[in-house]
Amino acid sequence: MAIVLNIPGLGGSGPTHWQSRWEMLYPECRHVEQCNWNIPDKAEWLDALDAAIRACDEPPILVAHSLGCALVAHWASQHKFIPIRAAIMVAPADVDDRDTLPAELFSFGPMPLGVLPFPTTVIASTNDHYVQLNRAKLFATAWGSDFVNIGAAGHVNADSHLDAWDFGWNLVQELLDAVEDEQTALQA
Repeated sequence: MAIVLNIPGLGGSGPTHWQSRWEMLYPECRHVEQCNWNIPDKAEWLDALDAAIRACDEPPILVAHSLGCALVAHWASQHKFIPIRAAIMVAPADVDDRDTLPAELFSFGPMPLGVLPFPTTVIASTNDHYVQLNRAKLFATAWGSDFVNIGAAGHVNADSHLDAWDFGWNLVQELLDAVEDEQTALQA
């Protein structure tokens, strides 16, 4: 199994968040550590993400949540040649919506809308107060991502009571299988 690199959003992922649960359940999971989870500095967060990716022994699968999705999009726009196996972008916070977003996240806008240079899937909820479903679909289209609507699951965080979120873990496995099948076909 490839390294799964969790990229939390604002506040980090507390002990009841599915990202934290994955790190307890699956040895291939680790997370990007930020020096200040509550007052994000875009440049510092980008540096931490870059260091975590470069520390991986093999191309990782990125699993970003909320502000972590904008972080990955910004990172990818600056680092096109560092190998990433794939990415899951969960509940991407709309960093362009100044009406609902906390002010400390404004520096992460505008959201990069270029095609990501690795396979991705965007997962969104119909009642997420940090991103409207149509905006999440727009991000998926712009990034060249597959899109999964998981229904009414809020911000897909600890408040959503997803426990270890088996559905999300299965999507990671499906994306990894698809990437490996594609690589095998290219080598044949």
